[in-house]
Amino acid sequence: MSFNDNVQLDPSQVQDRRGMGRGAKVGGGIGGGIILLIAVLLGVNPALLEGLTGGAGTAEQNQGTSPACTTGADADARLDCRITGTVNSLNAFWPAYLQDYNVKYPQPETVIFAEAVSTGCGTASSAVGPFYCPNDSTAYFDPGFFQELVDRFGSSGGPLAQEYVVAHEFGHHIQNVLGYLDRAQQDPQGPESGAVRTELQADCYAGLWVKHASTQPGPDGQPFLEPITQQDLNDALSAASAVGDDRIQEAATGRVSPEAWTHGSSEQRQKWFQTGYTTGDINQCDTFSAPSL
Repeated sequence: MSFNDNVQLDPSQVQDRRGMGRGAKVGGGIGGGIILLIAVLLGVNPALLEGLTGGAGTAEQNQGTSPACTTGADADARLDCRITGTVNSLNAFWPAYLQDYNVKYPQPETVIFAEAVSTGCGTASSAVGPFYCPNDSTAYFDPGFFQELVDRFGSSGGPLAQEYVVAHEFGHHIQNVLGYLDRAQQDPQGPESGAVRTELQADCYAGLWVKHASTQPGPDGQPFLEPITQQDLNDALSAASAVGDDRIQEAATGRVSPEAWTHGSSEQRQKWFQTGYTTGDINQCDTFSAPSL
């Protein structure tokens, strides 16, 4: 989805920690300090992702300023600004939507980083992909992941493919607010596990946001995003499919092992994104009560 050119963005909602200072080296893809992230990563089993993406990075310690993104035209032109614009839209949509359910929306933090970052859940390298840390209520994004999504996982590189990634991580924040997120760690893997149901619900929440995104106004009353097109929808579905456990497992090992799933199959991820998008109803995203995923 493209942004309306003149809509005003609020860059203060995003911290930019790229290149602001270096700390200790972080090995491989996953270290002991970030094991808590396994259940809440975008859609990549970290043990598999290590074999597909780069290795060590360096942890960034200093907090920088947010990206210099002020208009929708910036969001269409630059990936970091597209992340910022999507964050702005999500932070406008969710409090208004949840108000109908008498639920308050505490605005999460958002961090853009490169290579590695220190978080409330430990130190994470870029190899884990985008993630949400419930300990500090922050979503973390390395823009380099979006090219990995295309080059290594075969996703479309369209705008809504990228916006879907951001919306999925904010879906985890909504789960944290509603009390669903810890179910992932209680039942961490398997085709019907709590972890899979948690990830599919976040996909559904991302689709729900897409349903309403083109009518959600910015601070000046103008909608953040232009109306969705079929190509936009195809891009989002491509991204959802690209990060299915079955697809990643087959690429990494040549076989599919459902007993090790943490995020669901490509088909399931598309299905639940579509459920959120077609219904626009959070009640239809109850993956935990669904008899079949």
